[in-house]
Amino acid sequence: MFKRIARPAALSAGLLLAAGAPAFAHLNPAEHGSFMAGLSHPMTGADHILAMVAVGIWAAMIGGRAMLAVPAAFVVTMGIGFALALSGVSLPFVEPAILASVVALGLMVALAVKLPASASAAVVAVFALFHGYAHGTELGGAGAATFGLGFIAGTALLHAAGVGLGIGLNRLGGMTLSRILGGATALAGIAMMAG
Repeated sequence: MFKRIARPAALSAGLLLAAGAPAFAHLNPAEHGSFMAGLSHPMTGADHILAMVAVGIWAAMIGGRAMLAVPAAFVVTMGIGFALALSGVSLPFVEPAILASVVALGLMVALAVKLPASASAAVVAVFALFHGYAHGTELGGAGAATFGLGFIAGTALLHAAGVGLGIGLNRLGGMTLSRILGGATALAGIAMMAG
């Protein structure tokens, strides 16, 4: 039974590694400002997708309150980062921090790190600040409110997909499959950093 599960998991891990190209989540700022542009924005870059799904998988691994608290902390703090960018506050090392989030969150999953929900929420909040800031700097002069609501919804959808994936993988193979996927995520993040 495990061999039947392990092969698709290995294939998925390989596909994730292949997806480790540089992040291209940057739409033309003139196209920003709509809810749909915001909704699609987190889904157009491997760095955003991997980090958001890893948050959900990690929350599912921790279980209990963390399944809601960890993704919620990410979304709220991402909104704060977005507001900071719009207000002109300068935040250094944004792109390196986003890529570090892919590696770090992948490692949290790969190592099955179990922290209290509040500590896990604090970890993801640090990274969320940079993700939100990046969304704000990419907006240009377009409508912030509708775009912001869209990327918050898109992020929440990716988190929900990660939680669902984590629950499903944990039922199939304990935490082994989730851990393999976390390792692949961390490796993809390293590949993005090197690229």
